[in-house]
Amino acid sequence: MNYKKLIESIEKEDFINNRVNLHIHSQYSDGEASFNSIENQAANIKKYKLYSITDHNTIQGYIDNPDTTAIPGVEFDVWYKYIFLHLLAYGIDVNNKDMQKFYAKDKRGTEMDIVRFFARRNLADLINSIHKAGGIAVLAHPCCCWALNLEDFIKDLVDMGLDGIEVYYPYPRWRKYIKFSSPEDIERIADKYNLTKTGGTDCHATKL
Repeated sequence: MNYKKLIESIEKEDFINNRVNLHIHSQYSDGEASFNSIENQAANIKKYKLYSITDHNTIQGYIDNPDTTAIPGVEFDVWYKYIFLHLLAYGIDVNNKDMQKFYAKDKRGTEMDIVRFFARRNLADLINSIHKAGGIAVLAHPCCCWALNLEDFIKDLVDMGLDGIEVYYPYPRWRKYIKFSSPEDIERIADKYNLTKTGGTDCHATKL
C-alpha cells in the first residue's frame, strides 16, 4: 500500500466535511475510547472514507489489532531547537525495528504530559527512520508551535525531509486560544513547499 499517494489523493472537502479523520487517540495513549470502539464508530457511525488512530509515541494498538482498517499512524513528541512539536507518522511498518527506539518505554510516556514534554527524540533521525519504515512525516497542528517565524521553522523541517503538514484542523480545547499563525497561512506554506496536506480532529473523547 502506498500510503503517501493515498493520503495525497484525499480531497480538501473530505477533511473539511469530516469524511476523513487522520488524527484520533485511543486508550493506548491519552484517549478515552478503546481502539475497537474507534474502529466501530469510524466504520459504522461516522462512515469515514479513511481514518488513522495516532496514539502518542506508541504503535501498540496496531500490533494488537493487525486486522484494523485504519491507516497506521503514531504521533511523536519531539523538540527542535527551542520548539516543542508533534510529528505524525503515517503508513509505517509497525514491526520495523529501527523505529522501536522512538516509542515510549511505558504507558507514562504515552499519556502523561510532563513525561512526554521532556522526551528526547532527534527530529532528523526520527524523520529519516519514518521514511526507512515506509512512512511519511507530517507536522501536527502547526498553528500551536511556539515558533517566532513559523515559515522558517517549517522550512527547516522540509530540509530534514518533512512530507506533509496538518492543514485541516479544528483547534479544539485550549488550542483555540493559543495560535501563532492562521490555517490560511499554513495552507499557503504547504503549497509553497509542496507539502502533503492532512487533517483530523485530534479526538481524545469516547465519541468521534
